[in-house]
Amino acid sequence: MASNVTYHKIEELPGVIPVFPLRAALLLPRGEMPLNVFEPRYLAMIEDAIQGGRIIGMIQPNPEAAEDEERPELVRVGCAGRLTAFGETGDGRYLVTLTGVVRFRLVEELEVATPYRQVRAAFDEFAHDLEPGEGQDAVDRAALLKTLKDYLEANNLEADWDGVRRAPNEALVNALAMMSPFGPREKQALLEAADLKSRAEILVAVTEMELARARGDASSSLQ
Repeated sequence: MASNVTYHKIEELPGVIPVFPLRAALLLPRGEMPLNVFEPRYLAMIEDAIQGGRIIGMIQPNPEAAEDEERPELVRVGCAGRLTAFGETGDGRYLVTLTGVVRFRLVEELEVATPYRQVRAAFDEFAHDLEPGEGQDAVDRAALLKTLKDYLEANNLEADWDGVRRAPNEALVNALAMMSPFGPREKQALLEAADLKSRAEILVAVTEMELARARGDASSSLQ
C-alpha cells in the first residue's frame, strides 16, 4: 500500500513513538501489516496517531514474559510503521494497515499519561532501511524459492507463482518473513538481521529446520 509520505532521513522521524506490543508479530520496512484494533488503549493510540505523525512502533514483548502479563518487558528492537489505511467497523473496532518505515532501537520507555506505552526510539543504526531495495542483489533468490517450494509441498499449500516471480527480492524476502508461522524468537531474529541477505539466509535456515523436524516427527509416528 503506497504511502503519501516518504522518509529520506531519520531526522524526519519522531524521537518518541507509541508502541504496539504484539507477540510473534513482525513488521519490516515497506511491508504491510493489517491490524484489527479493539482494545480501548490501542483505539486511543490509533486516534492520537491519526492526529499526529501517524507513526506507530511494532515491537514484541520479551519472549520470556508470561503471555498474560499486563505490562511485559519489551525487546530492544522494533519497527516503526506509518498508518496508511484506516477504517471503522461500526462495532467499535478499527481496521488499520501499518506500512513499515524503519527499524528502531528502544532507548527507554517513558512514564506517560496515555493508556498506551511510549518509548524513546533511536533509528541511527538502521538508517539504510530508508533505501528501497538496499542489498537485494546479494540475496540467493534460488535458495529462497527452493525452500519456499519445499515448505509449500510439505504443508499441501499453494502460492501465486506468477506473483512470486515478479516480486523484487526485497518484497519477496520481507513478505515471506512477515507471513512465516514461526515463533517470537525466530521473528525477532528475522527483524534484527543485519541486511536483506542475512534475513533471507535466516529465513531459509529456520524453514529448513522446521521441515527437518516435521519429517522427523512423521518418521517417528510411522514406527
